[in-house]
Amino acid sequence: MFPAAPATSIEVVESGPLRACLEIKRAILNSSIVQRVSLTHNGARLDFRTEVDWNERHVLLKAAFPLELRTPQTSFEIQWGHVKRPTHQNTSWDWAKFESCAQKWIDLSEPDYGVSLLNDCKYGHDVKDNVMRITLLRSPAMPDPDADAGHHEFTYSLLPHSGGLSSETIRQAYALNDPLIAFQATTEPCATANTPTSMFSLDRDNVLIETIKQAEDGNGIIVRPYETLGTRCTVSLQSDFKIQSCTIVNLLEKQLQPLKPAGSEIRFDIKPFEILSLRLTMAE
Repeated sequence: MFPAAPATSIEVVESGPLRACLEIKRAILNSSIVQRVSLTHNGARLDFRTEVDWNERHVLLKAAFPLELRTPQTSFEIQWGHVKRPTHQNTSWDWAKFESCAQKWIDLSEPDYGVSLLNDCKYGHDVKDNVMRITLLRSPAMPDPDADAGHHEFTYSLLPHSGGLSSETIRQAYALNDPLIAFQATTEPCATANTPTSMFSLDRDNVLIETIKQAEDGNGIIVRPYETLGTRCTVSLQSDFKIQSCTIVNLLEKQLQPLKPAGSEIRFDIKPFEILSLRLTMAE
C-alpha cells in the first residue's frame, strides 16, 4: 500500500454565492486524476467529482477518510435497509474481510455525531477503527485483463451530520444518485404554475416512497413506500388529488388489505424495514 503523490495543481474554479469548487490534478503511476471538490451554500455534503484515465495493472485505487470517531459498528446500506458491520478485527471472520459491499452509502456515527460516505456507482467499502475507505478502481488480470482500463467519471461524497444515522443520509444519497432535472417549458405557464404541488408526500422522515408507477393491469397507481431506519410507526400519505380507493397489495399486485381514504389522505402502519405496496385509484 502506498499513498498517492502530491497534487500537481490546485485551483479555485468556482467561488460564487451558491457553490465553491476546487480543481485538483494529480498523477498516480501511469494514470491521471482530476477531481472537482465542491460545497454548496448551506450544504453539508462535500462532493468529489472525479475523472480518471486509468492505465494500471494489478493496482487497486481507494479513497480513505480518517475520522475523529470511535464506534464498534458501521452501517452499510443494502436494498430497502441497512446492516451493521464491525469496525474491528476481533475474529477470524473479521480478519478475512477485505471489504464489504454497500449500495449508496455507509455511515460511521457516535450517538451525537457521525459521517456518511456516499457514492453514485462504487460499491466496495471497508472501515477499520476510524478510517472509512471506498474502492474507486482496480486492474486485475483475470477474468478481464482490461478491467477498469480507460476513462472513468464518478462522484463520491462526504456528509458530516449531527446525531446518529438519520433519514438525511438516505435522502442525500438519493439526491446524489438521482439529482433534480431542470428544464425550460415550451408552453405558457398555467395559472397555478407558481403554487407548490406534490403528487404524494409522507409525514414521517424515516419512511420514503421508492416507487410510483402504473399498476400492471392499468387499474390505478402503485405507490411503494419503505421504512428506512428500523422504527415502526403510523404514516400519513397525502396527495394533492382526491383518493377514491386504496388497497395494500403484494409484489404481484394482488389485494391483501383495503384501506379507507379520508379525502386526499391515507393512514397506515409500517414495521421496521417493511416494504409496502399500495394500489391507489384517484377520483375523477
